[in-house]
Amino acid sequence: MTIQHKLAIAAMAAALSTGSFAASHREAPLIALDPAADITDVYAFRSWEDPSKLVFIMNVIPAQEPSAGPNYFNFDDKVAYDIHLDTNQDGKANDIVYRVRFSTQIRPPFDDLPVAYAGVDGVPGLPPSIGALKGPKATGLGLRQSYSVTEIRPGQAARLLNKGSQFAVPANIGPRTVADYEALTDKGVYPLENGGRVFAGQRDETFYIDLGATFDTLNFRAPPILTAAQDADDKTNPFGNDMLSGFNVSTIAIEVPIAEVTENANAVIGLYASTSRRATTTLTGDGKIQTDGGFVQVSRMANPLVNELLIGTGDKDLWNATAPGQEAQFLDYYLNPRLAGVINTAFGTPFPTTGRSDLVAALLKYPGQDPKTCTKTNPCSELLRLNVGTAPTAPASQKRLTVLAGDAAGFPNGRRPNDDVTDVALRVVAGALLGPVPNLGDGVNFNIGAQGGHLTDNGIYTVFPFLPTAHDGRDRRHIDCGESGANAC
Repeated sequence: MTIQHKLAIAAMAAALSTGSFAASHREAPLIALDPAADITDVYAFRSWEDPSKLVFIMNVIPAQEPSAGPNYFNFDDKVAYDIHLDTNQDGKANDIVYRVRFSTQIRPPFDDLPVAYAGVDGVPGLPPSIGALKGPKATGLGLRQSYSVTEIRPGQAARLLNKGSQFAVPANIGPRTVADYEALTDKGVYPLENGGRVFAGQRDETFYIDLGATFDTLNFRAPPILTAAQDADDKTNPFGNDMLSGFNVSTIAIEVPIAEVTENANAVIGLYASTSRRATTTLTGDGKIQTDGGFVQVSRMANPLVNELLIGTGDKDLWNATAPGQEAQFLDYYLNPRLAGVINTAFGTPFPTTGRSDLVAALLKYPGQDPKTCTKTNPCSELLRLNVGTAPTAPASQKRLTVLAGDAAGFPNGRRPNDDVTDVALRVVAGALLGPVPNLGDGVNFNIGAQGGHLTDNGIYTVFPFLPTAHDGRDRRHIDCGESGANAC
């Protein structure tokens, strides 16, 4: 283990000592205890609002119970939230890095009150409903986070958004405290110096999966093979339970012009997101937390479900601390996927479990690279790859099974919020890139319970930041299968 990996794991352990505990996707033992740095999903796609732009999204602090007050969910001032781009296909995603940093303020008189947010219109003595992020209508916003966005290129850094007057949209407390949350969201979209936009704040957890059934040793609620009709229906959950329905996440969405990323209109770029903490954290004599040293990576994500479904538990924390360009050390997990063996044992299937260079090609290589070797000129790098020349698919026409259903603008050509990466991943692990496989699936085909305007019939949010409205704490509902308005279990 290198000194960088040891520092990263030490940084995670130090963060845990400060009491960072909550629920999350929990893809690795240590990061499961550090939700503010736990990346849940990464999205990259060409905007269907403005096809001249690219959109990069990272979500953290997943599975947020909307009613979990009085202390709701915020970004961590001590974490660097980074989106890394590889624009020259060398497997090192350091050509452009977008770094987001936060600063939290407790605003009077809330430093003397037991709650951080309050507001109701028309009641003397109480602040009005929170209707803005600054000014009189933000009086009830007792805890407020400003943030900066910095673009880092080799040898130079440029501030795209200065910290101080731009603020993250807070949690959706409820309709009295925040009367019009979607209007507040609109106020949280800011222009960047490079012609793009940025948003930071709470949104609906768009990733849909029968999480409980999947990790109960593949204990699906029906045989995990969809009929042709079920498979073609992107608006109905055939039998699964969308465990994440009604939960929220914290979202950072960055939109940038394609021309700012590459001059090649048909370029294939690679990317991943990371969170990093300072190398050392100490508790001072006066009870304050002091951090020092350079940033070290504690979590990363590019392609979905890699750490959860491919990497062995004993290596998950190390994997999180490793740069994608060093993926050769984990090559055995791709060539010999353990998940395929578990599926075969559970269901008596004959899916290939060894020599899976198809997985190497799909997850670790650019088009045309040799999946049989990992070298400096032919690197193995776990990046989410996006062909910027592929035209975006209109939201109402998007297919959840993406390329498997003839929609070339979805995963693994980047990833959009509503792509059904669970079903796609199951089929790819089963060998879909080698030949026909059954219509494997967890029985969850769309994000049930999505709210707000700008939604298509298949649950896709059509405008920036491209994730639906966050569920509010007072009226939140988690829709389980078997309930009124949901599918049968």
